[in-house]
Amino acid sequence: MSPTTALSKIYTKEELCLMEKFPEPCGIVIFGASGDLTRRKLIPSLFKLFEENVLPPDCYIIGVGRTRLTDAAFQKGIEPELMNAPSAKTRAAFLKRFSYLSGDYADLNLYKSLDERMAALDQVHHVKGRHIFYFSTPPELYETIAERLRVSGLSLSRGKEGWVRIVVEKPFGRDLASAQNLNRAIREVFKEEQIYRIDHYLGKETVQNILMFRFANAIYEPIWNRKYIDHIQITAAETAGVEHRAGYYEQAGAVRDMFQNHLFQLLSMVAMEPPSSFDPEALRDERGKVLSALRPMGPPDISSAVRGQYAAGTLNGDPLPAYREEPGVQPNSTIETFAAMRVEVENWRWQGVPFYLRSGKRMSQRITEIVVQFKHVPASIFKPLMADQLAANILRLRIQPNEGISMCFEAKHPGPKICVSTVTMEFNYAEAFGTPPPEAYARLFMDVMLGDQTLFARSDWLFHSWRYLDPLLNLWAEEKGRGLHFYQSGSAGPSESDHLLNQAGRSWLSG
Repeated sequence: MSPTTALSKIYTKEELCLMEKFPEPCGIVIFGASGDLTRRKLIPSLFKLFEENVLPPDCYIIGVGRTRLTDAAFQKGIEPELMNAPSAKTRAAFLKRFSYLSGDYADLNLYKSLDERMAALDQVHHVKGRHIFYFSTPPELYETIAERLRVSGLSLSRGKEGWVRIVVEKPFGRDLASAQNLNRAIREVFKEEQIYRIDHYLGKETVQNILMFRFANAIYEPIWNRKYIDHIQITAAETAGVEHRAGYYEQAGAVRDMFQNHLFQLLSMVAMEPPSSFDPEALRDERGKVLSALRPMGPPDISSAVRGQYAAGTLNGDPLPAYREEPGVQPNSTIETFAAMRVEVENWRWQGVPFYLRSGKRMSQRITEIVVQFKHVPASIFKPLMADQLAANILRLRIQPNEGISMCFEAKHPGPKICVSTVTMEFNYAEAFGTPPPEAYARLFMDVMLGDQTLFARSDWLFHSWRYLDPLLNLWAEEKGRGLHFYQSGSAGPSESDHLLNQAGRSWLSG
């Protein structure tokens, strides 16, 4: 009798799905604790785990930042992010886990103080040398922090049950060379199995649902290929502008900010081959193979990419400034706030199937979704309707907002004998399960504590993504403002992006 058969006699499918390991006590150190990401995402996510009783009772958190704060001042500063707590007592119990250290990230005295603080808290909380270091600082500090952790001895595991793991935020480099250099510097201090390169899109429940949708259902995988699929669109549109991130965005732009990580991760999940198991490395192997199979970006492929920048406009009647009018943005900036491109995966499954990717700020709506358009029926028996008058089946995997999956198909409309309409079957995450999807960072924090790297990027995947994008980014840097298309804030982006699809008789299916 196989293990699976034996388990099925003991547990139901639902019971098996609910089985999850409980993390061991550990100490979490967040570098960049006075920053925006920590306040908006990391602290609320840890609090969510605390509310759900999955944050270990003996877990402690140390914030490290350049802003001078006492423990009490730091706790008071993050308390507003916890106002949805059921009671003040719950907030107080969570905040008691926090302490704070300030200093220069290059100063070894900061790490000496951190070592002393951690040693004391380790004894109180019995974490047995299990430590997580979260790099939530500007990327240029990652190498410095890693090196200082090595020199101070904090990078070493302590005790038989101890381990050290680091979480590195995006962007991981700004091109292939810098990503390789950063990886080399970090790997001099930490092993690959200790490094968690985070992309919060992979923590989104609906993104993980792509795996279940494809590989837990028998009817989809047989048609998930070039024979039945016409093309695939991936859109990540935001109504927000650059806001307070001008310092970062002026160095990054839409391609570095969204394509190299988020959109390419979605592409990898949709296009990957079935892994041999749900093992982290098996999954990461297949995601890496997708990017390694991308047709290299070079002439004439570079002409299949469009960049734009938002101009002044309106959204819901409210006037919006141009990107160049935003605080901290250069008045003659040529940074793209919108990009769209056509990519092709050159393997047996996807040969000839285009993937259209786009992302932009100040768009007409906030939406992130994957749209799979299947091919038209080869012939119509419903004369006088022709085959191209019957709408192609469209599958939507909605990641945000209103997470869910929908399928459009043709059905007879009440009335005359030949009367066809397009109807939609829809699965809505919140309605189906009675609860909204959990915060992505909460899922990823859990995985780091459990030592599960499934939803984190491996170095080879990162190198493939940069290797593909470098020629385009280099060309745009050389061209400066030439080829930059302006679009009104509150619109669907520059009309030039429509031409990417129009020339093949297609159109964008979102927005």
